[in-house]
Amino acid sequence: MQRIEPGFRESLVDYLRKNHADICRHWFDDIEPSEVRDGVLRLVVREPVQLKYLQRCCGPQFTEAAQNVTGRLLVVRFVSPEEDARIDLKGASLPAADAESAERPAWLDEQMLLSPDYTFASFVVGPGNRLAHAAAQAVVAKPGRAYNPYFIHGGVGLGKTHLLHAICQELLRGQPSLRLCYISCNAFMDLFHEAVKAGRMTDFRNRFRTADVLVIDDIHFLSKHEQTQEEFFHTFNALYQLQKQIILSSDAAPTEIPDLEERLTSRFSAGLVARIERPCFETRVSIVKAKADLHGLDLPDDVPSYVAAKIDTNIRELEGALTRIRGVAMAAGQPITLDLAKQALDGELSSRSGNAPSLQSIIESVTRFYDVKLTDLLSKKRNKSIAMPRQVCMYLARKHTRFSLEEIGGYFGGRDHTTVMHAVRTIEQKADSDGKLQAEVDRIEQDLLQRSSR
Repeated sequence: MQRIEPGFRESLVDYLRKNHADICRHWFDDIEPSEVRDGVLRLVVREPVQLKYLQRCCGPQFTEAAQNVTGRLLVVRFVSPEEDARIDLKGASLPAADAESAERPAWLDEQMLLSPDYTFASFVVGPGNRLAHAAAQAVVAKPGRAYNPYFIHGGVGLGKTHLLHAICQELLRGQPSLRLCYISCNAFMDLFHEAVKAGRMTDFRNRFRTADVLVIDDIHFLSKHEQTQEEFFHTFNALYQLQKQIILSSDAAPTEIPDLEERLTSRFSAGLVARIERPCFETRVSIVKAKADLHGLDLPDDVPSYVAAKIDTNIRELEGALTRIRGVAMAAGQPITLDLAKQALDGELSSRSGNAPSLQSIIESVTRFYDVKLTDLLSKKRNKSIAMPRQVCMYLARKHTRFSLEEIGGYFGGRDHTTVMHAVRTIEQKADSDGKLQAEVDRIEQDLLQRSSR
């Protein structure tokens, strides 16, 4: 057994920040080194969500850091305070398989990995998400009674998953024994099909229908899966009748999810449906500052404003911009300044595909060419004068940007990825047989390329 030298934690975290900045978080300073026994360095983590996150995502990086700081061949093991005390008492560590499961609350199953980054404290509230945030806090205060179901919808990268994780962590902090099931819709469908094939539907139903809180992310993926919709309908009813809390997120409102059974649409709409809008400039500035604090980055006051003005799409893009700025600063060995931020973002944006047009510039060109309003383009209007320009936008976005189908659909009013696929195919097929449409698309593309090369 060997006790830890003073200053070891600071040296460990410093190594990680220099060599693995992408995983570093401000709460790493709360990790407590315990001792080295039989070549295993125990690091004590008090928050269960943080503990599981580190166990699942950060082991190799911490082991590398410990070996470099100590000059010894060590393996890092993250433990809870209870496990650490038990090892000290017994004088021997547990086998690896038992160590990770020791003192683990029942809700921490393999299908649920909550991010310690996504808490209410780190969620930036603005005009576009104030209702969703307030409703989420009400659900935590009165699960099953305030808003049930609670349905959050909005475009990709706007904070829906952040709110789901925050709700889960706050509920579990207040009620550690709560039977909470958090799962993605795709994972739910996969487990359902596996249960059907294996003849284990009783186990599947017990798992979901005995939960105190059921949280499902991206519920719009139920679209067109009739058998899974049938099963989820009965799961929903079983929980709802018992006043168990149901929380769902989607890229689209319940009434706008294509090929969703009417009985599910009505049930999803029965509670509170809250939309998250794209963040305004002031909110984007606050988000950049919050992300910088989370990663321990020191930003001059003018950098968050520059990033927020440069990127107006979603939170993921803002975080990606911050990552690029940090990377350039580390590579150059320089502090972050406004000039460095401009260099990082201008270089990245212009190199994405050889001065490729941005999604915003595509929308501006299409709205100007067809003389349509942006609000109409992003609305649910389906008349031809709006639907066709919208399809052209989606086609050009898919052709000239690196956004996924889901991201493009989310940008255009929270539409499903299948809608984007349909739009792309429609424009491709019509352009082949309609010379007028092909000429219009060509003129818009020419305008885009001229503007992006300036």
